[in-house]
Amino acid sequence: MSSPCGSAAPFAPPPTPPEPAATARTGRFGALAGWAQRHRWAAIVLWVAVVAAITLGAGAGGSAYRNDFTLPGTDSQAATDLFKKHGSDQAGDSVEIVFKDTAGVEDARTVIDPMLDQVQRMAGVADVRSPFADSSATSRDGTIAYASVTLDGKVEDVPKEDVAKIIDVAQGIGSDDLQVEVGGEAARNAEDKAGPTAELAGIVAALVILVLLFGSLLAASLPLITALFAVGGAIGLVALASHAFTVADFTPPILMLVGLGVGVDYALLIFYRYRQELVAGSQPDEANRKALDSAGRTVFFAGCTVIVALLGLVALGLGSLRGIALAVAITVLITMAASLVLLPALLALFGRRLQAHVLKQTAKATRKGKREGDRWRTMARAVQRRPIPTLLVGVIALLALSAPAISMRLGFADSGNDPEETTSRQAYSLLAEGFGPGFNGPLIVLVKGDQAAGEAVRAQLSETDGIAQASPALPSEDGALSTVFVYPATSPQDEGTVDLVHHLRDDVAPPLERDTGAEILVGGSTAASQDVSETLADRLPLFVAVVVGVSSLLLLLVFRSIWIPVKAAVLNLLSISAALGVITLVFQHGWFGAQPGPIEAFIPALIFAIVFGLSMDYEVFLVSRIHEEWTRTKDHSLAVREGVASTGKVITAAAAIMMFVFGAFVLSADRMLQQFGLGLAVAIFLDAVVIRCLIVPAVMQKLGAWAWWLPAPLARKLPKVSIE
Repeated sequence: MSSPCGSAAPFAPPPTPPEPAATARTGRFGALAGWAQRHRWAAIVLWVAVVAAITLGAGAGGSAYRNDFTLPGTDSQAATDLFKKHGSDQAGDSVEIVFKDTAGVEDARTVIDPMLDQVQRMAGVADVRSPFADSSATSRDGTIAYASVTLDGKVEDVPKEDVAKIIDVAQGIGSDDLQVEVGGEAARNAEDKAGPTAELAGIVAALVILVLLFGSLLAASLPLITALFAVGGAIGLVALASHAFTVADFTPPILMLVGLGVGVDYALLIFYRYRQELVAGSQPDEANRKALDSAGRTVFFAGCTVIVALLGLVALGLGSLRGIALAVAITVLITMAASLVLLPALLALFGRRLQAHVLKQTAKATRKGKREGDRWRTMARAVQRRPIPTLLVGVIALLALSAPAISMRLGFADSGNDPEETTSRQAYSLLAEGFGPGFNGPLIVLVKGDQAAGEAVRAQLSETDGIAQASPALPSEDGALSTVFVYPATSPQDEGTVDLVHHLRDDVAPPLERDTGAEILVGGSTAASQDVSETLADRLPLFVAVVVGVSSLLLLLVFRSIWIPVKAAVLNLLSISAALGVITLVFQHGWFGAQPGPIEAFIPALIFAIVFGLSMDYEVFLVSRIHEEWTRTKDHSLAVREGVASTGKVITAAAAIMMFVFGAFVLSADRMLQQFGLGLAVAIFLDAVVIRCLIVPAVMQKLGAWAWWLPAPLARKLPKVSIE
């Protein structure tokens, strides 16, 4: 056995010698591969039938996607509940039809009034308030005005088609002199979205990389077919599940994003190990069983880690986030099942053709004096010669990228972040131009008391710093509540607005409550977004700790080592924080032409849950191969080189596929999908290139035999779980 490096862990007792390699036998995953081989047609037909049934069922039953941003215990949610209870008009949602005429909006009244009368009679409309009925709805110079269209339900309850018709009718009166735009959350949701460019780009990129990797269209197609079957089944199943659970309407693109990336990744890891077994001389059926018994276990452990991490999101307490977590967990589960059942059946069906192609490629490479993995061995030797400098460079680079994440501001995109050409963005800009930057995100101050209390609160708010205007106190139908609309001097996403909400709640409201005897709550969509963001930020550390703890425990059981889980946890956290730092630079600070604004509140938790599981996938795949060589040769330097040589190519290829699949979503028109796609692509790139190719070999070289050390008392108590 090689001596441990003197600097690795001088305080620890000598490492426990590795157990002798077990006698070759077929494990449960190998048995699963054997079943798929014997019943290949039955397995394929069963998958096709199940996916077809799910798709037909989803087509017949439709989906019931709906958003749920309720957050019990917050002021904004309490205000919303009171609105509903006491019949306040402010409980509903609305859209604004905004007009601009440089000669004065009054001159266009002859075309505006008939249009508003038509909108009043349209489906989904409860009431229309003309800009000419209230002088406050017209700017001081008279060039900009707006009409409020009250919908007959919340945004998620009104069909998008109804809102789209309102937009069409309103913009139908536009002319060279009169600009007409429609704003509000309902208008944002109703606008036409871009086609499935991102999904198609990801599929094409995956196919190209797989063809380059394997040199065969058939070999390249199998992982992709497996992923597409899995994604098709998952989307239909989640659509059906949306009738029973709250699933957000922006979930399907996320399912496509994760399903394609993870599906190809899992299938590729198994297929590549299958190919290696063919090169080693195994017959197709034997190679199939061996691949599933090794790489199949890796996929299973990695998939379980992702699912555990996603289900941990349920503990964060947000309805829509729970639905997303459940939907993505279902997608990962189905992709994992497809890789473990459908892929072995496809390999059994095309095994002989694949074997002939692989052996032909191998013979050609042998004649040229090439050995698979030589370049990776060379790189690993270079790292092993200078492990400390390599480690320092990699860690410093990750820390530098992580630094911007410290100043990350969480929030939600509004119309101000929409593309310039959208009517919602144009309406947002016109309202800000005519009525001030805070007009697009009013705070709604609810006063639970009589009219006098409401007016007293309004008077105090009018004199508060940071408030541009406060509306008269509006009584509810039963007179028990008064509502004051507060327009900040800053835009909805500005830090000044965040500070104002805290100032009103912490400093202004308490003395007013003592003086008036009324209860005062600060609500509205802007305050609600802030409450959601801050709640997620507060609960995120506990979620991270639980996921890291569970994942580390799994690695401890698999590798029976103290240092492997510690290394994996630290490096995975570094890659994720670096990805969040890049997102902050691009989307919060506006690098590369992005619209500056806060980072979507869901993004850090979702990226952490998915990337941490995928990082564990690569960790297990690489370290298990190193452990195989270590058990066989007892030479840790050789084990590291051979582990990198045998996995470097497939890890890099899998990462490249996921980078293209995830990165393609930067082309999406949706800001949240852009952030999600960029974050996942950057995290995967850093994990596969910087961590797996540089840092992990350097750390393993310095640890030496200590990498597999486990205290004897703990070793006796832990159950034995083998990944090989």
